[in-house]
Amino acid sequence: MEVKIEASWKEKLREEFEKDYFSALTGFVREEYRTHQVFPPGNRIFNAFDLCPFESVRVVIIGQDPYHNYGQAHGLCFSVNDGTEFPPSLINIFKELNRDLGVPVPKSGNLERWARQGVLLLNAILTVRAHQALSHQNKGWERFTDAAISLLNRDRDNLVFMLWGAYAQNKGATIDPSRHLVLKTVHPSPLSASRGFFGCSHFSKCNEWLSARGLEPVNW
Repeated sequence: MEVKIEASWKEKLREEFEKDYFSALTGFVREEYRTHQVFPPGNRIFNAFDLCPFESVRVVIIGQDPYHNYGQAHGLCFSVNDGTEFPPSLINIFKELNRDLGVPVPKSGNLERWARQGVLLLNAILTVRAHQALSHQNKGWERFTDAAISLLNRDRDNLVFMLWGAYAQNKGATIDPSRHLVLKTVHPSPLSASRGFFGCSHFSKCNEWLSARGLEPVNW
């Protein structure tokens, strides 16, 4: 199957694109876009991969599914388009980043600047129907993104995985901690952030770990 995705990921994921589940997923997604309002825009479904080639990945942050309100989702977990109001979880991410590294809260919630530095902002589910969270779960996306995570775990070394909340931690359960840094805490949502996300210092821990291995730290 011909899929428009960044070249290195296209090669790495080639076997997935030929599997029956992906064919069924593609059919479902196409019909959803044809008959409903679906986010992100079709040309941004694989944006996380397109901005972050396989060999460029240094950090992986795992989300669940895209924001489901207008103007928010553009294919990167936790990120929103320029000019869009910050969702609560993103507000808390910026609060912890400010506390941890003194980074001022940015004017834009667009995290493409992270992605271009090798931060793979990967949702487990890559599409969603407008105003219906998790409406595209169990359609095949989870299997596809599991494959991407498995490839990174197997074929790369010295990556940093940030697993925020039980869902992300379950998604990353097979990551090899002897080869990669696995950072875990609660989800940054207002429901849980005060129970460990604030104070987790994941951003500084990430950079310290990369620097200790002679790798460039992330300019968060």
